[in-house]
Amino acid sequence: MKIPLFPLNVVLFPEGELKLRIFEPRYIDMVRDCFRNDTGFGICLIQEDRGIDKSCDFFSMGTYAKIIDWSQMEDGLLGIVVRGEKRFRVNSHKRSEDNLCIGDVEWLSDDNNLMPVTYQNFSDLLREIVTRYKLPMENMLGRFDEANWVSERLAELLPFDLPIKQEILEMNSALHRFDYMQDLLKKIDSDKMMQS
Repeated sequence: MKIPLFPLNVVLFPEGELKLRIFEPRYIDMVRDCFRNDTGFGICLIQEDRGIDKSCDFFSMGTYAKIIDWSQMEDGLLGIVVRGEKRFRVNSHKRSEDNLCIGDVEWLSDDNNLMPVTYQNFSDLLREIVTRYKLPMENMLGRFDEANWVSERLAELLPFDLPIKQEILEMNSALHRFDYMQDLLKKIDSDKMMQS
């Protein structure tokens, strides 16, 4: 499957929403094509430390996004809102004539397991965040039993650095994500205690 890629300094998870300002001609054309063909594009995190592979400036795993809203902004630029649909891995990519990156991708599957009782504290944490900050997820009560959905929403909302969010995106198991986030939260707590 070939899709246009939009490397950004953000990690988008499936079912997450993101507002974007579009101003480069290659991306304006991409958005026009998405509207015309009812298709989407891939969002990948920009990779600042490219290491050995100098040819790739973004991580090879990202999220396919569809445009759900658009508007002309006060500065005259195009504003769009996208929603993540599914994760993918870029197997290869090339640049088009207008320098748009086109990736040959494979779709990745997610587990659809219900939240195990032993991980219920993560559901409770998400409910607490949603209630405290009056997030629109309050109306999605049935989703709090879905392990994958809860893990992705927590990864979006918790104050993790982008490379850590990318690591979480790349994990295929919600339970592995929970274990990883638990370790991170313990580390944050211990760092706070040492500073006080």
